[in-house]
Amino acid sequence: MADKDNHPKEFDWRYWMFDSLSFPTLILNKDKTILDVNNSLREKLGGKKNIIGKTCHEYFFNSKDSCPQDNCPLPRLFSEKNGQSVVVKNIVDGEERWEDRVYTPILNEVGEVVYIRASIRDVTQVKVLEKELKGTKDLMEKMIQSSASSIVAASIKGDILLMNKAAEDLWEYSLEEFKKKYTAEHFYPPGVAREIMKKLRSEDYGGKGKLTNTKIDIVNRNGEIIPGEIAAAIIYEGDEEVATMGIYTDLREKVAVEKKLKDAQTRLLQSEKMASIGQLAAGVAHELNNPLTGILFSANMILEAGDTGDTVRQDMEWIIEDVNRCKRIVKDLLVYSRRTNPSKDFIQLNSLVDKSLSLIRDQKLFGNVKIKKNMSDDMMLINVDKNQINQVIINLVMNAGDAMKGSGTLTLRTYRDKTNQKAYLEVSDTGCGIPEKSLLNIFDPFFTTKELGKGTGLGLSTAYGLIEENGGNISVKETSTMGTTFLIELPLYSSE
Repeated sequence: MADKDNHPKEFDWRYWMFDSLSFPTLILNKDKTILDVNNSLREKLGGKKNIIGKTCHEYFFNSKDSCPQDNCPLPRLFSEKNGQSVVVKNIVDGEERWEDRVYTPILNEVGEVVYIRASIRDVTQVKVLEKELKGTKDLMEKMIQSSASSIVAASIKGDILLMNKAAEDLWEYSLEEFKKKYTAEHFYPPGVAREIMKKLRSEDYGGKGKLTNTKIDIVNRNGEIIPGEIAAAIIYEGDEEVATMGIYTDLREKVAVEKKLKDAQTRLLQSEKMASIGQLAAGVAHELNNPLTGILFSANMILEAGDTGDTVRQDMEWIIEDVNRCKRIVKDLLVYSRRTNPSKDFIQLNSLVDKSLSLIRDQKLFGNVKIKKNMSDDMMLINVDKNQINQVIINLVMNAGDAMKGSGTLTLRTYRDKTNQKAYLEVSDTGCGIPEKSLLNIFDPFFTTKELGKGTGLGLSTAYGLIEENGGNISVKETSTMGTTFLIELPLYSSE
């Protein structure tokens, strides 16, 4: 182009508009030579060099060779006759600089490209921000995916937007698999999702839009109910709810540990209680035994004299009966309080169960009781005091007979857990069950649910102590009006 002062007056405004563009701009001929540059580009050059007449690749890349066809936007501009752009990285004084070069065709009256306007915009700051944003995004993605807690984000309609690896493992779904079929409501039992949203919109659970750690139940792919904990938030755009986010913690391990701790504390308390009562019982038993023996001897002597009336004879018989009952209680007290080291032998659990059943003499109690044995064929060798375990099994079987009132089904089941080196015996009945209020005291000394005069309350407490002496545990596995199951757990013998 000629100098602006030589332009006809009617074209001056066009030239001034070109020269006033804020971005450095140049005009190219069809052969890619530079015809003119605007004032902004002249200031950028600072008069250091004259680029008029040079090609664009000489100016942009300081090269006599044309740009490769794949990288040059001009062939596309000529063929499509519309604007093209390319972002280019340069190293200036050892620093990265980014330019957005926009090429715009200038067409003649018949639509042919006669000139090209090239504008140069420095986008270094934008690129730096993009790079920082991408770095932040990548870091956030890594943090979310590496979190041990399950993290889920969903639209306000419940469509899942994000699930990290921990969440996929917890629910046993991949993100894509879950998105195809379900919404966030399927994470919980029915109605729980609505309750969570209600709490999120309330001020009472951490502030509006927030929910602090709250225990909930989670439903996984297999329908398993998992105890969990959630901390959640509503994501807003202005005042509009657009999404929700939840962080979930699987509490199964914590619940299991707490249960073990509670069971251990219960067993410790029970042991301490039984030890102290055992000492008392031993003293009481010895103090009572001598006078009871004297009363029994005197009553028998009166009966043998034969010169008593019927009334006195009847009274003596009642005295003897009651004394014998007292002596049985004393005997139970002595058994309960006795603390001896078990005399252990190796024996199969199934054989021990069979031997115990053969020792039960009160067969009339089981006249209409069906006895089922569901014994595992696995090797279940245990190292225990056979007499003590026999006593425990007999006690449980007799209690079961009492609970069924002579009619029902008694089931004895054995099995093992090889991984944890445990052998198990279950004694189940179809009796009336144990009242819930009695479960906490069922192994306490002198506690009984039987009628007055029909039990001392020492059977289960003695069984508890004997099982504990043999390194095992006894508990009520389940009870209801349909029956009760007691569970005995003993260590499997290991040659190690």
